[in-house]
Amino acid sequence: MSFEELLPLLQFEKLPKTELLKILDAYAKAWQAMDSSYFLAIEEKYGLDAARAMDIEAWRRFSPIEANRIMQEFNIPKNSGLEGLKQALQYRVYARLNKQSIQDVDKRRFVFQMEECRIQVARKRKGLADFPCKPVGIVEYSEFARTIDPRIKTRCVACPPDAHPEEYWCAWEFTLEENSGKASKPR
Repeated sequence: MSFEELLPLLQFEKLPKTELLKILDAYAKAWQAMDSSYFLAIEEKYGLDAARAMDIEAWRRFSPIEANRIMQEFNIPKNSGLEGLKQALQYRVYARLNKQSIQDVDKRRFVFQMEECRIQVARKRKGLADFPCKPVGIVEYSEFARTIDPRIKTRCVACPPDAHPEEYWCAWEFTLEENSGKASKPR
């Protein structure tokens, strides 16, 4: 039976929650496999530097699209500050694949940690070094946060190739700036 023939039979609205969660996980894993496959294809043909440059550009384009869709689907208002960002981070496509946490620092700051990263865990299992994703992460998290609210400043606490503690792979600090309505460039 083809997918087109199966689709009307699935009737997503009638599926139990456990089945919907399985589908959500399958879609998230498929999305990540496509992202990884695309990256590896570029790396094999043009080298790591070119693949990373293309990955950075892809995340520069994708992060605002993802943030806008999340805001629309989950009624998160534009300029909703840190609370809007906290909510939106929970709906990202890879949130079902990775273990994440948020620690409030104060009323104007919180730290988001990727405690378990599916890609980094797989590399570790294969005996490979951490993937140096910091340049990509700076663009990804800055663009995502800025789309939710341009007053949010993003700072990398640690991300490979940086050393990081065992409790997380990467950590990002988000600060809501009061002045000018424009977020400063990420560090």
